[in-house]
Amino acid sequence: MTDYRTVNRASWDERAPAHAASPDYAVDRFVGDPAYLSDVVRFDLPRLGDVAGLRAVHLQCHIGTDTLSLHRLGARMTGLDFSGAALAQARRLAADADAEIDFVESDVYDAANVLPPGAFDLVYTGVGALCWLPDIRRWARVVSALLRPGGRLFIREGHPMLWALTDSRGDGLLAVEYPYFERPEPVVWDEPGTYVQTDVAFTHTVTHEWNHGLGEIVTALLDAGLDLTMLVEHDSAPWNALPGWTVVDGRGEWRLRDRPWRLAQTYTLQARKRP
Repeated sequence: MTDYRTVNRASWDERAPAHAASPDYAVDRFVGDPAYLSDVVRFDLPRLGDVAGLRAVHLQCHIGTDTLSLHRLGARMTGLDFSGAALAQARRLAADADAEIDFVESDVYDAANVLPPGAFDLVYTGVGALCWLPDIRRWARVVSALLRPGGRLFIREGHPMLWALTDSRGDGLLAVEYPYFERPEPVVWDEPGTYVQTDVAFTHTVTHEWNHGLGEIVTALLDAGLDLTMLVEHDSAPWNALPGWTVVDGRGEWRLRDRPWRLAQTYTLQARKRP
């Protein structure tokens, strides 16, 4: 059986240059405006609080736009990702933006082996990261290993209810089709495109993904020695997760066109490592 990391890395390696060139990632704005922040980080500024001076690591950082945004807020940043192609784009962005950021190539499960354990005040993870991991409890143990006592995890992620939905049945309804809870076997996708605007035709189209229920995520963190300090569910997402069903609002977030309060699309979670 093909290792999921090999399959998924091939997809991310191919898409990283296209993502960096897409207007959706706004790389030119990052370079041209030293105060510019990513939409994901800007959305959570009221919840994120002051990060100035914190030693922070961004797990699964991709091309580094959220990583650079946290650097601009004053954090001393390290970005980690398993895609060398994505990190090449991240390093180029940091250099063009005159930002001192360390980038480390590693699978997220090996992060505590390649980074100093217990050294970080903040572990950050952005939207669209956890679905690539088969074992949420293992991830939570990595987060705990990286944090100093009293350090915190901050994550905004797609809601597991959103990941479980489909609109492809042909009956004009959204339906719960995919696992809500973590399963041993992945959901295997074969999709030619990507989630940003691009004309690139991709050859690596297969990915393996997993969902993790909200309770599973919280319990994994509790068992790994973290205490939950914030959990906020949002009826919006920073990308068009359900084309044809959603409209963009004044913040650049996508919400259901009809009665958006029916569906949680994302959540923001914070947890602190116990002393």
